[in-house]
Amino acid sequence: MSHLVRSELRKYFSTRMWWGMALSMFLIGAVFAAFTGGFTLYGELPAGSGDTMIKLADVLPELTAARMIYAGGIQFAYMLALVIGVLSMGQEFRHKTVSGTFLAGPRRHQVVFAKVIGLLVIIVVNAVAHIAGAVLGGGILLTTAGMSVIPDTAGLLQTFALMLLILVVWGLIGLGLGVLLTNQVAALFLGIAFTLIVEPLIAFGLTFVDGGEAFAKFFPSQAATATLSLFSGVDDAVAEMMGAAGEQLTWWTGALTLLVYAAIMTLIGLWLTRRRDIV
Repeated sequence: MSHLVRSELRKYFSTRMWWGMALSMFLIGAVFAAFTGGFTLYGELPAGSGDTMIKLADVLPELTAARMIYAGGIQFAYMLALVIGVLSMGQEFRHKTVSGTFLAGPRRHQVVFAKVIGLLVIIVVNAVAHIAGAVLGGGILLTTAGMSVIPDTAGLLQTFALMLLILVVWGLIGLGLGVLLTNQVAALFLGIAFTLIVEPLIAFGLTFVDGGEAFAKFFPSQAATATLSLFSGVDDAVAEMMGAAGEQLTWWTGALTLLVYAAIMTLIGLWLTRRRDIV
């Protein structure tokens, strides 16, 4: 099976896509961390019913502020991770190479597992690029504001590890979607629309329905927010104004929820691949 994994990695790293995607991840991390840093460190929110405004930097714990800044571009980063996952399988159908792939690896479950392992390596490379960009862009803002770039080493290392987990999960969701929809364009369109528009809107809309919050917090975007503990130590009213959808999951419950999504999509991909006729 090792030769199948090497083949998957060669398919990705032998094209210009690998450095183009890594550069995109880096720039998204840097730009959105800088943008989020500007809002987090210098932005204000209304306090009460009057005209009184509170400065966010005054009410956010230092570690929480750093987490928010460094994770500022995570939504767009996991969208790109989903795209990578879709392409890892979608290109096989688009370029009619899937028959050759299964001839080289007639045991289809091994091909799927090789794609999963290869995708993990690819996502880790892109996650490192994204985190490096976030630390650069966010670190500049924190330094200019006179704050520590690394206020809590252990806490931020945990955040970076969980950011990597989130990107891996969305990459595997993309892989499952690429198997489910053999039309690569349709898979990309639906995946991006679901990630950026449909899922967040449904999760937000459920917060206005009695009992809806109990379901909304298990949606992928809300689970990702909970996993990163972005609103840890923040007053509930302030957190709600900043986009928190009601009661959040604990970080480990959010991480477990994301892993369940990844497992489901991987199993769907395995089941469909083994049963589907390939021409």
